[in-house]
Amino acid sequence: MTTSLIAADPKQRKRVLSGTLVGTTIEWYDFLIYAQAAGIVLAPLYLEPAAQDNAQFAQIIAWATLGISFLFRPLGAVIAGHLGDKYGRKMILVFTLIGMGVATFLIGLLPTYDTIGIAAPILLILLRILQGVSAGGEWGGAALMSVEYAPDNRRGLFGAFPQSGVPLGLTIATSVMLITMGIVGTENYLAWGWRIPFLLSIVLVVIGYAIRRLVDESPVFQAMQAESAERSAPLPLLFKKHWGKVIQGALIFAAQQAAGYLVIAFFGSYAQKTLGLSPAVAWTGTLVGGILWTIFMFVAGAWSDKIGRRNTFIIGYVLLVIVEAIMWFLVDSGNPFLYVLAIALLALPLALTLGPQPAMYAEMFPADVRYSGVSIAYALGAVLGGAFAPMIAQLILDSTGQAWMISIYLIGLTVPAFIALLMLPKNMEERDLLTMRHEDV
Repeated sequence: MTTSLIAADPKQRKRVLSGTLVGTTIEWYDFLIYAQAAGIVLAPLYLEPAAQDNAQFAQIIAWATLGISFLFRPLGAVIAGHLGDKYGRKMILVFTLIGMGVATFLIGLLPTYDTIGIAAPILLILLRILQGVSAGGEWGGAALMSVEYAPDNRRGLFGAFPQSGVPLGLTIATSVMLITMGIVGTENYLAWGWRIPFLLSIVLVVIGYAIRRLVDESPVFQAMQAESAERSAPLPLLFKKHWGKVIQGALIFAAQQAAGYLVIAFFGSYAQKTLGLSPAVAWTGTLVGGILWTIFMFVAGAWSDKIGRRNTFIIGYVLLVIVEAIMWFLVDSGNPFLYVLAIALLALPLALTLGPQPAMYAEMFPADVRYSGVSIAYALGAVLGGAFAPMIAQLILDSTGQAWMISIYLIGLTVPAFIALLMLPKNMEERDLLTMRHEDV
């Protein structure tokens, strides 16, 4: 029985695509507004003693709070992956959406250090951990729902829908921030207006919950459930037979994550605090990058259906190295147009190395361990690449005074990614997602 034979009707497919796109967009809106706040707001409000003594050190600590949540993504991936492989993808996606939304809303209500002292940063970190656990469980389920509903020859395109939630969430988060800043003014935004994007997340979560409830369970999971009522525990089986694939997937993802989180978080802060550009220019660059990244994501997913996942990734990583080598010369020119251009140039290779990822990951693991495999590989890659990329970039900048040296760090991450990528089979997209056996991968 092939995946195409068990696929749902076109109406259900459209519902799945809209549900995964909207859901992941909301999840990443919630996750990324924190990344932006970490760059400009959190240090003076929640790390006051450090901010008074050493503003640069306080900023590094603020970036560290961003990275802490990544350390808990693998925990979310393990829990969600295990439950998702045993009980289904749909249930997990509802819980991860609610967990992320509640944590984000509470951050918007959290008193500052001036009000409750040391409890403020402690509670901030705890809520950020909840966000990390939710993010770790979200991605794998959303990716698999889309890919497992796809016709065999369109997995790349279908997988690009939930994947586009990352840049689309970034675009919406940046837009809300710019609109809020324009309404209340920069000074008021830094004092209290930054809370508004966090509080708005509760409305988005209600919308996402309503949409996800209408989506049926993945047809691949339903077929697997019908064929085998008693299934072995997914996690032990995954690490017994496929731990190498988990590491391989993590390494491939890490380099993309590092570059991506410079666009998501670091560039906006760097443009304002180091280059002296206005907030409007700084965040316009992020907005343009997010829009182009979203558009290119669908192109990359569809392209991978034509030329293969491996080839699409290879082209993407070659372009990524080229852009990483030249972008700082554009950024450091201080010219607003060249600054925005540098971020825009990053959008294409970021999309080529992210758009086909759900389909590629799904094709790396058999159905009975797939949720666990893709979630843990994704979470570990995020830890290795994205977790502390803004903090490491800040440390390099503070210690050398040369922003271009950050490129050495970024390019260095692409070496193991490229090696892991070249070890992938050339025709993964020909695999059947239901009948794939453990020995086939």
